[in-house]
Amino acid sequence: MLKHRLITGPILILLLWAIIWFDGWLDGVKLSGIWQDLFAGKDHFPGGLAIFALALLIATVAAFELSAIFQAQGILTRRWLTTLAVLLGLIISYAIPMQTEAITAVTIVASGLILAFVTAMIVFSRGQNVNGVMAAAGAVVFAMLYLGLMLGFLLALRRTHSAWWIVGIILTTKASDIGAYFTGRAIGRHKIIPWLSPGKTWEGLLGGVLMGALAGMGFAAMSYWLSEPHDQVPLWIGLACGSVFAIVGLFGDLTVSLFKRGAGLKDSSTILPGIGGVLDILDSPLMVAPVAYWMLTILPSI
Repeated sequence: MLKHRLITGPILILLLWAIIWFDGWLDGVKLSGIWQDLFAGKDHFPGGLAIFALALLIATVAAFELSAIFQAQGILTRRWLTTLAVLLGLIISYAIPMQTEAITAVTIVASGLILAFVTAMIVFSRGQNVNGVMAAAGAVVFAMLYLGLMLGFLLALRRTHSAWWIVGIILTTKASDIGAYFTGRAIGRHKIIPWLSPGKTWEGLLGGVLMGALAGMGFAAMSYWLSEPHDQVPLWIGLACGSVFAIVGLFGDLTVSLFKRGAGLKDSSTILPGIGGVLDILDSPLMVAPVAYWMLTILPSI
């Protein structure tokens, strides 16, 4: 399993790196003719377009996996509806105009959640069914929030910052996961929550925090290669973010473990050799995304 993970992991990192590079390259492409008409007269592609397309693909697969978890727990589910709700959350996160007033943005997000809830109530109560409708509708709204809106925080960051910030956030989080994994295997003795995740130890968490801090500082140092001053992250912020990402990422990992244990599943799927499913990769970045957004928005102004 470890051998497969060591092969699959680097391949995924290279793919992410290539897409992030392409996303940044699109920023420099000037539109004209039919392309300019297609994007409402703008002379450049919207920022983060490639990342948005990747997020739609990843979220679709993750929505199918989450639907399988719902079903394994006895919750009524429709994969197409769960997927549409997740994609709606992503689209809202990406498409709300930058100049939109805060109260209007909040009502747009709330309206999307209400639309998902009402649609689910109608779909699951068809045929005069009353059993399990509330849980099924709640699951659809949860999917939109968990996979759509939480992942959308990375898209929100991309709208105002370099695409390489996304690389820094994800790889810092995953570096802390790797640090925790190998530290726990080497010296882990004291379990954090043995009934939920027997492999997680306090020693592993410490190793993850140290690795996250080092990775955060490393990516912060590399941010000074970026041309825009507002994309450059001081080392102390990188250290703080990396440390916090490690702890929040562990919570994200445990959250997905909770879902899978409740469903009696070891992995969310078998699509990725040595890793499991897309949810098994997204577990920590999903929880880190909103924290990263607020830390990287607030800390530079302090």
